Amino acid sequence: MQELISRQLVKYLENRGVEHIFGLCGHTNIAVLSELEKSSIKFVNVRHEQVAAHAADGYARAKKQTAVVLSHVGPGLTNAATGVANAALDCTPMVVIAGDIPSHYYGKHPHQEINLHADATQYEIYRPFVKRAWRVDSDHLFPEILEKAFQLAESGTPGPVLVSVPMDIFSKEIDTALFDRQKHHTKTLQKPSIDEVTAEKIIRTLLDAKNPVIYAGGGVLIADAAKELAEFVNHFDFPVAHSLMGKGAVADDNPLVLGMTGFWGTEFINQKTREADYILGLGTRFAEADSSSWENEFTFDFPTTKLIQIDIEASEIGRNYPVEIGAVADLKQALTVLNRVAKRIAPEGRQNEELKQEIATNKKEFKASNKPFVEDNCFPMQPQRILADVRDVLPRDAFITTDVGWNKNGVGQQFDILEPGTILTPGGFATMGFGAPAALGVKIAQPDRVVVSLVGDGGFGQNPALLATAAEENIPVIWVVMNNSAYGTIAGLQKAHYDTTLGTLFMKDGESYSPDFAAIARAYGIEGIKIKKAEEFKPALEQAIAANKPVVIDVAMLNNPVPTAGHWNIMDIYSPGEKVHHVSTN
Repeated sequence: MQELISRQLVKYLENRGVEHIFGLCGHTNIAVLSELEKSSIKFVNVRHEQVAAHAADGYARAKKQTAVVLSHVGPGLTNAATGVANAALDCTPMVVIAGDIPSHYYGKHPHQEINLHADATQYEIYRPFVKRAWRVDSDHLFPEILEKAFQLAESGTPGPVLVSVPMDIFSKEIDTALFDRQKHHTKTLQKPSIDEVTAEKIIRTLLDAKNPVIYAGGGVLIADAAKELAEFVNHFDFPVAHSLMGKGAVADDNPLVLGMTGFWGTEFINQKTREADYILGLGTRFAEADSSSWENEFTFDFPTTKLIQIDIEASEIGRNYPVEIGAVADLKQALTVLNRVAKRIAPEGRQNEELKQEIATNKKEFKASNKPFVEDNCFPMQPQRILADVRDVLPRDAFITTDVGWNKNGVGQQFDILEPGTILTPGGFATMGFGAPAALGVKIAQPDRVVVSLVGDGGFGQNPALLATAAEENIPVIWVVMNNSAYGTIAGLQKAHYDTTLGTLFMKDGESYSPDFAAIARAYGIEGIKIKKAEEFKPALEQAIAANKPVVIDVAMLNNPVPTAGHWNIMDIYSPGEKVHHVSTN
């Protein structure tokens, strides 16, 4: 039987369990949109393709399911590129289906064709950051390409793929048997694990170590292995440090959690990892900021410290540090084996009350050092108080999305995440503009959970049109705009090293300037609250949560830097030998 490809595509997505597609219309994809109108799949309409990609990213992370983006040719696809690249560097599974120019017009430069170096080459734009980019040149191969696209997006290190489809192919008819054939292919690949011999070697090595540390990266959360990791560390009382993306891999109220390492880590945490004799690295790239630019005197001291590393991706093992024991494995599978072997080798486990007391004392001292800022009634507000008030109000299982600046670095350092997987941050690409639209996807994926987006005014200002989608679809996210009228982190860097703030502070006629984001929200039909004194913020957030509707809370904030005892080599590039960090621009 012959049937339109657009119709069979939608049926294929339904059969895969796809419930939402994020995107924006164009003349190349309306054949698909027309079929979606008859489908159980909900199309989430946006005003900018970057919003679609970030929302899909948030959706995939929160739902633990591959997200689908539908894009238009040319500028539609390039608009989405930043969000797709962010998903790639944070290992988020995503299938981007993009309309393309008609195949019979390749090279004639039809409307919006990208052909400066080769004909019909829009798919090549994505090649540097997606796992694979396909251009569908033969209609009968489209079903097979789709199946390969989802399998590749979900397997190994997850990530986005692109399927670029000439618009005439969407409107062709092919035999339904070609799509039916794909139903016989498995939708879940078995993932690699480690053997008992390797597990025993790792455990005995850690038990013989004097100062072992578990180092958790974002791969733990991607593998949905937080439960298994907590079981492992609790059995042996191993201390746990984490990367930015590994935050929440073990809940922050676990007495064995040290905290985040690197530039925004504290001296205590960095000292613990630097002085470890063995580190078990799980699902981490040892990224620059987490590793203090890989300089041994600050965070990690490899190879004096010996490294055991487990990762699903072989190329990550030993990328930045030499490895004594390396294993390619899915972390959920590997930790399951490690836990089983651990209970065989040491059924009673091991307790380290002295270590737990040391960690507890350090956390208490850090909170005491923060107390003057948390209790400060000044306005604009102290960033520490904003974070403390948000944590006090939120349910334990609420989701948080962040952007860049205080809302990423400060959250990583001093905001407790109490349920694994409830913090979503742009790690690898550190994309300004991620947090606000990502929250849309999170709430769609988890409609019964509270979702708060902590974003700066710079990040929120990237794509405020996301509020149109929130209003149309009634997506009850709460956006807390931590508004310092600046690209605050960069302003602090520039002021410290160059004694100027050109291009980093928002000014009008010599005075600090900011749009009224609460008024902008109201213009979109969403409740907007502009905080005028510190005491108003917490009650406003409580009311927003109770209202269960989209709300923007615009709160003025001092532009004080995130305190840090770590190191980032860019400081030495700006000011060699001077040990300068950030400064306040207030």
